Amino acid sequence: MHDIRFIRENPDAFDAAMTLRGLNPHAERLIGLDAKRREATTRLQELETERNAKSKEIGKAKAQGDDARFNELRSEVERLKAAMEEAAEAARTAEEVLNQHLSALPNRPADDVPEGADENDNEEVRGWGEPRQFDFEIRDHVAVGERLGLDFERAAAMSGARFAVLSGPLARLERALSAFMLDLQTTEHGYREMSVPYMVRDEALFGTGQLPKFAEDQFRTTDNYWLIPTAEVPLTNMVRDAIHAEGDFPIRMTAHTPCFRSEAGSAGRDTRGLIRMHQFHKVELVSITTPEQSDEELERMTNCAEEVLRRLELPYRVMLLCAGDMGFSARRTFDLEVWMPSQNTYREISSCSSCGDFQARRMNARFRREGEKKPEYLHTLNGSGLAVGRALVAILENHQNEDGSVTIPAALRPYMGGLEKLTP
Repeated sequence: MHDIRFIRENPDAFDAAMTLRGLNPHAERLIGLDAKRREATTRLQELETERNAKSKEIGKAKAQGDDARFNELRSEVERLKAAMEEAAEAARTAEEVLNQHLSALPNRPADDVPEGADENDNEEVRGWGEPRQFDFEIRDHVAVGERLGLDFERAAAMSGARFAVLSGPLARLERALSAFMLDLQTTEHGYREMSVPYMVRDEALFGTGQLPKFAEDQFRTTDNYWLIPTAEVPLTNMVRDAIHAEGDFPIRMTAHTPCFRSEAGSAGRDTRGLIRMHQFHKVELVSITTPEQSDEELERMTNCAEEVLRRLELPYRVMLLCAGDMGFSARRTFDLEVWMPSQNTYREISSCSSCGDFQARRMNARFRREGEKKPEYLHTLNGSGLAVGRALVAILENHQNEDGSVTIPAALRPYMGGLEKLTP
């Protein structure tokens, strides 16, 4: 959610930020809606002041035995009460309309975010590892995986497209990846492991920015719960509707959960394999900070996600996303892209984003500085550490062997009972 005061005071800067996001100017309309809201609120306050004054006069008239004045004032107060109800309704309506417009607009990009419309305008920040040179024909992860326990046909028979069944050692590898990522982030990087709900209410998805704009991308139950698209939703909502102490920060949390996405806007994209699924597993990282800690925490979080790829011996690069390619709630995002040999390119495996106070305003999540009375909005950050399915894809492709086996990275072998290879 945006700060309407900032928009009033910096309309040109706000419109410039929305232009970077590919949107038309909105400041003038928002300022107009805010003026109506303030006018309605002022009218309500004036009526309340007048009613209070008349109510005091009623007491005096009664004490003086002036029945005519008493009855006159009582009629006035009743009239003012009715007018206040109308004014309160007008103020509520004006507030709702303004918030509807504000909540539909994405976050403002940070100053150092590059201009651009899509992934072609993203900037490479750094890279790690060299893509492996194969001396045999490269198979994609589907061809490799189907000989190891990857089954799309049976999944489709029971659930339809964009689902998969993993069995045997391949299922164990998926579990090993999750456990390895959790252990790394909790024992070495200071994240607190959480077990969270997989279903949430409207306000939780609104708080992190998935509602109302992206409702079609979510799965909803018949009794109005939403299946989480990422553990970012329950983790970030842990701090909603509260005022926290400055000394509590940074708060770092991680969780391994299934994630559910309808992929409504991805028709025809990545229809083969595990890249874009309706259900997948992910280890999520969330940090809650003060504004001063926010930029440094984003760098730290990105490095924590990178360490997973380094230990899995997977070449990757870090990309700073342009304004047009960032997620709705983000003000700055680093994507980690892992090398996919069968596609001869890098593909996203993690996004680490700073949201500033954008989500905090939607959740009413604040903190109070030591010695200060007025609370401030805190900052939220989130990142994948990592998407388990895509990590599995990268391992199958980068560590495949000519005989169809897959070498298990050393970091995962303790989680695989010492197994060094998956063999068809």
